[in-house]
Amino acid sequence: MPESSIKNCLDLCALALAQNDEERSQTLVALKNSLHALDDEKNQCKAEPIFSESGPEWLHEPVITMDMAGYITDWSRGAQILFGYTVEEAVGQHVLFLYADESVDNDSDIHELFLDHGSPVMEVRRCKKSGDIFRANLLLNHILDENNEPIGMVARLSEIADHLSISEKQRLHARIIENSEEGILITDINNKIVSVNNAFTRITGYSASEAIGKTPDILRSGVHSTDFRSEVLAAMHGAGAWHGEIIGKRKNGELFPQSVTIGVVRNANNEITHSFSVFSDISVLRATEERMQRLVNYDSLTGLPNRTLFQQLAEQALISAHRKHEHGALLVIDLNRFASVNDTLGHEVGDELLRQVGQRFRSALREEDILARFGGDEFVIALFGLQRSEHSGLVAEKLLASLEAPFVIESHALHISASIGIAFFPGDGINTASLLRLADVALKRAQVNGESCFLFYSPEMNVRAREQLQLESELRRAIGRNELLFHYQPKVSLRSGRIVGAEALIRWAHPENGLIPPSKFISLAEETGLIVDLGNWALEEACRQIRSWLDAGLEIVPIAINISARQFDPLLPRRLKNVVDRHGVPCELLKLEITESLLVRGPEKVVVIMNELAALGFQLALDDFGTGYSSLTYLKKFPITTLKIDRSFVVSIPEDENDCAIAQAIVTMGKQLRQEIVAEGVETLAQMAFLRGLGCDQLQGYLFSPPVTVEVFEQMVRDKKRLSLD
Repeated sequence: MPESSIKNCLDLCALALAQNDEERSQTLVALKNSLHALDDEKNQCKAEPIFSESGPEWLHEPVITMDMAGYITDWSRGAQILFGYTVEEAVGQHVLFLYADESVDNDSDIHELFLDHGSPVMEVRRCKKSGDIFRANLLLNHILDENNEPIGMVARLSEIADHLSISEKQRLHARIIENSEEGILITDINNKIVSVNNAFTRITGYSASEAIGKTPDILRSGVHSTDFRSEVLAAMHGAGAWHGEIIGKRKNGELFPQSVTIGVVRNANNEITHSFSVFSDISVLRATEERMQRLVNYDSLTGLPNRTLFQQLAEQALISAHRKHEHGALLVIDLNRFASVNDTLGHEVGDELLRQVGQRFRSALREEDILARFGGDEFVIALFGLQRSEHSGLVAEKLLASLEAPFVIESHALHISASIGIAFFPGDGINTASLLRLADVALKRAQVNGESCFLFYSPEMNVRAREQLQLESELRRAIGRNELLFHYQPKVSLRSGRIVGAEALIRWAHPENGLIPPSKFISLAEETGLIVDLGNWALEEACRQIRSWLDAGLEIVPIAINISARQFDPLLPRRLKNVVDRHGVPCELLKLEITESLLVRGPEKVVVIMNELAALGFQLALDDFGTGYSSLTYLKKFPITTLKIDRSFVVSIPEDENDCAIAQAIVTMGKQLRQEIVAEGVETLAQMAFLRGLGCDQLQGYLFSPPVTVEVFEQMVRDKKRLSLD
């Protein structure tokens, strides 16, 4: 715009200020005409830059120019003042970096509306460099070239002021504090309590009159160290905001865990005037967590560690034994003819027999030995700190001897024997999985040899190992020979009965042995590293199939594929993005299922990868939830959208009280974390009704459909097959 026109307008404004009313009216008419002329000049310069660093000093309006792809090309001083970013920091960035933490759908609507109708004014939310989020009115215009073609966009923003007065804010904040479910206490610079809310009284038992004038020490439990207490006090005196868990004490002397946030309030001179503590009683959460830990990690019948906990404990012991150069052994024990006890005397007698067997085994072992029940009549023992591995044979003899005396149950005198297979550490294997496998080989041979005996693993027994080697070789060839395929198991909404997703389950079409299920080769692939190649195939095949459905006009539902822990590395997000982009598949149509064990393996690194995947648009589901449980607190750290209740907890509901309790706890917790809950292995109407009553979102199982071929699944979708919820 010519500077002369602008100067003319400014001169007219100055003249009007110095004139009387009659003269001013004439001057204002001239000013109006001059502004119209300036506007015409502006329209003739559409292709010119909206502003630049050499522009007039009076340009303080927040103005941003972008190319048609949304990348910032210029940045006014007004934009710098509003957002806090310099020109160097802003230019070259995509405009999305200014968006608030919200869905960009609304802004996409703005762009589409602008392209169709031009110059819309809409209210948006944006984020400053400081992290503050504000509302603004947004005006968009095209930048046109000499051919009247759009070459960019210009955005003008005006911040919307807070409509609340200071007094209104104060009243609103007071109401929020009083109605908060979290306890709040405020102290002065002398650490005296000056204010508490109603939740403080409800949680601690202290009324406002009892607390005000006292120090927060009235809640001190005395269980924390001096260093911990110093850290908390430092936060109360301005060392920085602090968040953590503290054991507090109620008025009645009861100790309780609390989640606490501590901060300070400063005046205009940056002087601390008050401190505040916001806390909540988490005793119910901790009790639930402990109960779930017990239910998930321990066998409900015998009270012994289950498979999950045993593997954790054994792996830790193996690491220690390796470091100390100690010998060890794993014993797998199977009771002989136990099934006949259940068949003849009933399951109640059989259950009591298992409890008593577990007690006798425990009494025959050292305190540091690990005893677990894997299920049925199978017990497993880990021995470490042995001078020689062969000494495990002496332990096996003690275990067999402990069974010689009859078990008296409901006036029945029962005799039971056992077979034991033993594998050595480090001679036979150096990890839990291999030792268990080899001990099981020895067990099978012991059962053939006769009752009440034990047998050590030896290479001669390794027939299964040779078979596995052959299978590994054939599996490597299968990947390159297109012998792999997917079967799809639908996921059904428990609200509508409609198909809302599916899990892609790999199958191996062996040229001689026919269709081989994953249970026969996935574990082998994990052990040998072939799981990475299988995972790459699964990703490519899933995207190829989704693309095929899109091209055919099929109504697509999200397809879930399983991601192995071996695939979960820092390069995974890039690999996934490359594949979906190559096939032209939206990320939201691909759901990634991971297992719990992945979460506890370097959680700091894992959460970074998962956040990258979530940012790209991939949904993350936690498969087999409950089987590898470590801590509920992990779930809050990860961007998990879906929890899948493992089929082992579904099969016995609603009859089994413990499984019902686990299912209920998972659903309740998932809802609190705003996660979708899917139940696996649902086979009966009773199971469906129970899960639906809990508020479970989806089911997957034979009640609706087994895994089916791609053709059958397509037909289900086309026919809009539904599950009857009546």
